[in-house]
Amino acid sequence: MKNAIFITVRTSSTRLPQKCLLEIVGKPTIVHLIERLKRVRLADGIVLCTTTNPEDDVLCHIASKEGIAFFRGSEQDKLERWRGAVEKYDVEFFVTADGDDVLCEPELIDLCFAQYRRTAVDFIEGKEIPCGAFTYGIKASALKKVCEIKDTEDTEMMWVYFTKTGMFRCAQLEDVPDVLRKPEIRMTLDYEEDFQFFKNIIEHFAALGQKDFTLRDMLSYLERHPEVVRINQSRQQEFLDNQKKKTKLILRTEGPHG
Repeated sequence: MKNAIFITVRTSSTRLPQKCLLEIVGKPTIVHLIERLKRVRLADGIVLCTTTNPEDDVLCHIASKEGIAFFRGSEQDKLERWRGAVEKYDVEFFVTADGDDVLCEPELIDLCFAQYRRTAVDFIEGKEIPCGAFTYGIKASALKKVCEIKDTEDTEMMWVYFTKTGMFRCAQLEDVPDVLRKPEIRMTLDYEEDFQFFKNIIEHFAALGQKDFTLRDMLSYLERHPEVVRINQSRQQEFLDNQKKKTKLILRTEGPHG
């Protein structure tokens, strides 16, 4: 598959145990994510990237049941896990979708694939959009280079290897409609409050019979119901602080960017 979506997920979590398996309207959150990603038009396939731990067998079973591919690799080293998936499925460019980002937006992912078609850049990131609506687009050749230069297996905060080394062509996600530029909205699953936020939204649209609701639909609903935004908004700064603490650039050899 030339263009792929990689779902990065594992069952181990500390703040919200087995969050990817928590159910909303009878489905695990990871299934809600998979169903949403199937609506992306420009992807050739979806690969669930998980670990070799036996406890993650359940995720592979879910992937098979949902008709998508899966790859099992390193638990700690997300970059190496992706590299294994790239090599197994012959991927040229992929968009990442964290298992936490239950309602990431197909429209934004399609924008990323279209931008790569035009520009062939190494790394695309989204800013000024809801946290969890879109993460990154990565060229496979750039990923392989990063795996050669890094000197750590702790790559949860991997973006710095692309944006801070001066070795890659990086870009912001282009053509994002103004209506989707709502960075104050938090849409990622890390705390109990986040689960309640997602539960509120998914149950609302399920009650309306809207299975394929969009980010535009969600933002319209949240504009009418600011109390839903407040369910997990207080967690965002703590989330960002934790990410900052975990972000580090450790290169294999010292050089001009070390």
